[in-house]
Amino acid sequence: MTGKIGIVFVSHSSQIAAGMVQLAGQMAGSVRLVAAGGTDDDGIGTSFTKVMSGVSEADSGDGVVVVSDLGSALLTAETVLDMLDEDQRSRVRVVDVPFVEGGVAAAVAAESGGDLDAVVAAAEGAVDAWAGSSAGGGGAPAADAGPAPAEAADAGGPYEREVLVRNPEGLHARPAAEFVKLANTFPVKVTVNGKDAKSLLGIMSLGLTAGSTARIVSDDPDGRAAVDALAALVDSGFNEI
Repeated sequence: MTGKIGIVFVSHSSQIAAGMVQLAGQMAGSVRLVAAGGTDDDGIGTSFTKVMSGVSEADSGDGVVVVSDLGSALLTAETVLDMLDEDQRSRVRVVDVPFVEGGVAAAVAAESGGDLDAVVAAAEGAVDAWAGSSAGGGGAPAADAGPAPAEAADAGGPYEREVLVRNPEGLHARPAAEFVKLANTFPVKVTVNGKDAKSLLGIMSLGLTAGSTARIVSDDPDGRAAVDALAALVDSGFNEI
């Protein structure tokens, strides 16, 4: 688990914190995910000791992002940050983001190998990831066919593929995470129906259900391999069919 940013979930409830570790762990199995929920005796509230211990447990030397559920949990996390020695403090970030969405996005970014800044940016992206989205935004159901032929406006234009979402549940959390992790292995920018292919929450906000169409595009001259790989992943059904 070394070489990846750790995530600490600070909640007023030990069960909620543990649930977040379980949820995020479905998509980020190699990341250090630590629950720091409840008071010292597992009552409702927060614990300075649990958060401090959680930060130490999550820190492999590459950095830690701390996500909190309510205002006083954030204050506890910030107090812990102030008490760390200078070296550790430099690699710990406390973020004020939506607890579930930001926490999951941070975990997937860490799983993809993102550095501390990238993981923080993914968590903070939860604030506006849904802007401009609408339910069922994936488009009308299409016929049962494989990926459409590649299209390019001209020799230097964007490269794109249109592919049918085949798995019964659509791009829900797990397949969306697999999609984003694959996108992050490529250095080029790719979009899916206008959303950043490297943004978990952006992809989930599209509402791509079974039978809808994903339009995968890259304007980068070197984007063909990324588009083809992502189209093939969607067409595979994410091992759910």
